Amino acid sequence: MQTIRAVGREAASKKYDLLSAMMAHALAGDQHRQRLVLRLMALITARYNWQHDELTIGQREIARLWCVDARTVKRDMAKLRDLGWVEVKRQGARGRVSVLGLNLERIMLDTRREWANIGEDFVSRVGGPAAEPVSQVIPFPRSVAPTTKGVWGEACRRLADEDQGLCDSWFRALADGGIEQGCLTLIAPSRFHANYVRSHLMGRLLIAVRRSDAEVEHVRIEIA
Repeated sequence: MQTIRAVGREAASKKYDLLSAMMAHALAGDQHRQRLVLRLMALITARYNWQHDELTIGQREIARLWCVDARTVKRDMAKLRDLGWVEVKRQGARGRVSVLGLNLERIMLDTRREWANIGEDFVSRVGGPAAEPVSQVIPFPRSVAPTTKGVWGEACRRLADEDQGLCDSWFRALADGGIEQGCLTLIAPSRFHANYVRSHLMGRLLIAVRRSDAEVEHVRIEIA
């Protein structure tokens, strides 16, 4: 999958590609998904700073733009953060609003199933091979931990749907250590494996786990 970076000579077309993917994803869903995605698209087109990846806008301004009350703004922004589409870059303090950013890779991953609804030209333009991990290091082959049941099993299936190769290389070798007080423990086969997942893949991992069970708030990686 092509990584969206809406800057440079092709910035305009990349912006349209992102918005088109979001539109197709919304239209393929129910009214709740459509409304949530439309509201985010409104924030992007009206207030998002593409160059600096910053969305700086207060809840009152969002409520006015969306024509809703403050409670609805809090609820929907929380949903967008849980999806991983919106991230807090700097927490607001002393009268200053929070600075938000967009996880463009996460948005494109979540909308990928609907790309074909736009057309084959769109798929070929933004598709391509899945993005490589930050490091080119590939772990040695090892026995794969069973992940057929429970929250971790469901999360692994989600990760495989997103990127089969990445899942086979890094996620499937993690063994389920159980959930306690909202924290899922995963057991890595080596210190190197654990450190790599912690450093490069925790964001994607946590989103998959939380989508499998919203009551899980944290993931801890330990060594066998």
